[in-house]
Amino acid sequence: MTAMLSLAVAPWQRPPVLLRHADVPHYAASTMKVAVLAAVHRSGLDPDREVPVVNRFPSAAGGTYAHARAQDGDPEPWARLGGTAPLGWLATRMVSHSSNLATSLCQSAVGHAAVAEVWRRAGASAATGSPRGIEDAAARAAGIDNTVTARDLIRLLESLEPEVLARLEHNAHAVDLAAGLPPGTRLASKNGWVDGVRHSAAVVHPPDAPPYALAVCYTGPLANGQDAGDPAARLLARLSARVWACRHRLAEMHT
Repeated sequence: MTAMLSLAVAPWQRPPVLLRHADVPHYAASTMKVAVLAAVHRSGLDPDREVPVVNRFPSAAGGTYAHARAQDGDPEPWARLGGTAPLGWLATRMVSHSSNLATSLCQSAVGHAAVAEVWRRAGASAATGSPRGIEDAAARAAGIDNTVTARDLIRLLESLEPEVLARLEHNAHAVDLAAGLPPGTRLASKNGWVDGVRHSAAVVHPPDAPPYALAVCYTGPLANGQDAGDPAARLLARLSARVWACRHRLAEMHT
């Protein structure tokens, strides 16, 4: 497998100051959940609305797909299978614990068009989009894939409402970019990983410097698909630490 590392760094709400292969598309993995979260927020749907918790969803390739419980790291939505759960709670679990089941339930509630509109409003390039569910294997086999670029992840973060960004501050997976920061550093982040892929995007709030956004996408053999103990996650942590070391100079840098 050929490795590709993409990176984008920008002072918060300002143009990027560091770009490396930032427009190369990667399989999005769980980073697409941020766009779903924004779509839920903008839908106007009551966050207390009870959603039936099912495990069968329409495939973008026709037919249906289901999630494998063993491959979902969050057991809480599964505990409600056959019952209901509040939409807002599902949206939180989708990003705090990266629940795949919650993602498909949220995506079904708002529709794929609403998620596509989030990317459009963010100014994302044609290389980025979320046309299918997170584990819609039939669609992926048919060439329908969720893709993202490092630059578009920055654009997405910059487009989010403050209350949506605040949800990302509760990411329970404090690995990769978070691991490269001093303990206790405030950040709003979402990561994603599968075998061969490790991505993360974050807004970092240093106590002694202005905030900045950082997105790293890695596709290659280092990524072993594990939450902890992933060599690719350690690579992202080292990159995060190097950007942190330059935090006082980011506003003076130029691409």
